[in-house]
Amino acid sequence: MQLSESLTRAYNAQIKLEFESSFVYLQMGGDFELRSLPGFSHWMRLQSSEEYTHAMKFINFVLERGGRLELLALDKPAPTPPTVVEAFEAALRHEQRVTKAIHDLYAQALEERDYASLPLLQWFVNEQTEEEATVSQILDRLRMVGDDRTGILFLDRELGQRAGAAHAGAAAEQEDGGGA
Repeated sequence: MQLSESLTRAYNAQIKLEFESSFVYLQMGGDFELRSLPGFSHWMRLQSSEEYTHAMKFINFVLERGGRLELLALDKPAPTPPTVVEAFEAALRHEQRVTKAIHDLYAQALEERDYASLPLLQWFVNEQTEEEATVSQILDRLRMVGDDRTGILFLDRELGQRAGAAHAGAAAEQEDGGGA
C-alpha cells in the first residue's frame, strides 16, 4: 500500500525535524567541547548521530512505501544556552516537540487507516518516551549539583562514558529494515 500524499508530506516534515534534531545536538556538542566539557560534548554528539539514524529510518520507510522523498530546508540551530542546565532544558523542550510531532503523525496514520505505519510509529513513541526520560534524568541531576563545579565535572566524566556501540548496531538494523 502506497503512502497517501498527506502522509508523505507529514513524513517529510518529520524527516526534517529529525535532521534538525541532529543539528541541534551537534551544535550543542561543539559548544560543550569549546567549554572544556568533553563528556557533555560526547553525549551530545552521540545523540546527534542517533537523531540522524532516526531520520534515515523515516527516509527508508517513505521510500519502501512508494512515497516521494522531499528533503526540506533545515532551520539553523539556536545558540547553545550559556549554562549546562539551560542547555539540557532546551534539549528537553526539543524532545517534547519531537514527541508531539510523532504523536500527531501516529494520529494521522490512524485517521487515514494506514496501519502499515503503526509499527514504525509505535517504535518512535517508545523511543521518545526513553529520550525524554533520559534527558529529564540528566537535567534532574544537573539541578541537584547546581553551580558546584566538581559536580558538573563529575557528570561530564559520567556522560563521556556513554557507549555508542548500541546506536551503531541499531543503525545497521534500521538499514536492514528491522527495528531497534
